[in-house]
Amino acid sequence: MVHLSTSPTARAPRSRRRLALAVPVVLSLTASLGFLPAAASAAPAGSAAETARADRASDAPRLAYVVNTRTDHRTLASVKRAIAEAGGSVVTTYEKIGVIVVHSANPDFATTVRKARGVQSAGATRTAPLTAAGTTDQGAAEMLSAEQAARTARASEAAGAGEPLEADQWDLRAIGADKAAKINPGSSRVTVAVIDTGVDDTHPDLAPNFSAAQSANCVGGKADTSEGAWRPYTADDYHGTHVAGEIAAARNGVGVAGVAPGVKVSSIKVSDPDNGLFYPENVVCAFVFAADHGVEITNNSYYVDPWLYNCMDDPDQRAIVDAVNRAQLYAQRKGTLHLASAGNSNHDLDSDAIVDDSSPDDSTPVTRTVDPHECFDLPTQLPGIVTVSATGVDEEKSYYSSYGKGVVDVAAPGGDARYQIPDTPSKNGRILSTMPDNEYAWLQGTSMAAPHAAGVAALLKSKHRHASPAMLQALLKAQADNPGCPASYDQDGDGAQDATCEGGARVNGFYGFGIVNALRAVR
Repeated sequence: MVHLSTSPTARAPRSRRRLALAVPVVLSLTASLGFLPAAASAAPAGSAAETARADRASDAPRLAYVVNTRTDHRTLASVKRAIAEAGGSVVTTYEKIGVIVVHSANPDFATTVRKARGVQSAGATRTAPLTAAGTTDQGAAEMLSAEQAARTARASEAAGAGEPLEADQWDLRAIGADKAAKINPGSSRVTVAVIDTGVDDTHPDLAPNFSAAQSANCVGGKADTSEGAWRPYTADDYHGTHVAGEIAAARNGVGVAGVAPGVKVSSIKVSDPDNGLFYPENVVCAFVFAADHGVEITNNSYYVDPWLYNCMDDPDQRAIVDAVNRAQLYAQRKGTLHLASAGNSNHDLDSDAIVDDSSPDDSTPVTRTVDPHECFDLPTQLPGIVTVSATGVDEEKSYYSSYGKGVVDVAAPGGDARYQIPDTPSKNGRILSTMPDNEYAWLQGTSMAAPHAAGVAALLKSKHRHASPAMLQALLKAQADNPGCPASYDQDGDGAQDATCEGGARVNGFYGFGIVNALRAVR
């Protein structure tokens, strides 16, 4: 199943199952992996012959692998020979970051190729064989009915709101995005790439701001830029379309408005067509594609499958961390800021131990206890990525949102339909946004929080055009409003604390540096 953060039990696809690392952990991770080649381009260098060999691979069950190596041509050539000798077929090669995507039916492939000269890490990116394409179901959304739409439109008109459904968008008002749009709606020179399940760019609220030239389908680890390849497989793959609307739905008198209605949005599809999972090679492709196509900001409302946490003492999981980190650091060096969701498990991501009973999620899960300082949620816990927790209309942490001192960077509206109900026409505590086939629906989760923060980051980038990713992250934190740790967090009223907030009024585990503020960003 797809791990989108749209319900209390699903971790954000990385919609975000994103967790931010404390600085010492980030430095430790960077030092232990330490692999960003200083390169100008990481475009895949897979040849037609390599692709053909992959297509002619054995009918025996195959797995996908990442093989990570140095970036000089001699080493790459040597490693490719070793891959072939070990029974692997090269799908594509990202030469400038030293990541090779491979398919192999040899059960000993990883063990064998790790011994080859020049291989720094190598491992399987899944635990189940590659299968034929199918469809995926991401779960039910709460669709907007015609009756609700009409009632909301009347309320919006009476309130003088610019968009017909804006009266139900409590989230825009919560961060001043409605007022910010009148000052600066964002620049069309800024693009936010939605790395997700695809975006329906034919939706009338998305079409005006969609950038096809910066969109692709990265499933399989190699970018497909053919017309429409970036769109969702079916209407059930709605997650990316919903996220895109939260960021940049146009103020055009139709439906809803986004946080940054003047910026561009693109789609980089990474969800597997058979099971909806976000495999590492797809995400590697997405980060590299975004960087090489001038994307300023990426939104990551998911976690990299099949492991919720990738432990560095496991060679397969270490190789996954290595490959994804190379790609996202490459993008940062090219000027791209990444935002990701914190997850929907109400976990303390700075705790000593977390029980993971969902991994691997592409075969049979095995319950294990992990230390989140040594086993990393990707891309959430990678260095330089902005981790976003979720809040409701009352500015309290949403009941499902994961948290953690030194992990969460900022917070943003993600919805809370259980304990925080807004005084809106539909009285729905979730987030209303775009859906495929010209529809609208409510969803909640840290998947919805990350795009609100990404929208504010896009407004900041519009105002500070030359800001680097690090500077942009600092600006995002500086404009945030921090409610501080609550005196009590007993939302269900049973007398027990449902989560513990650590930290002070400036920085804490629930909100990081605070709830993002679009109005302050444009001022």
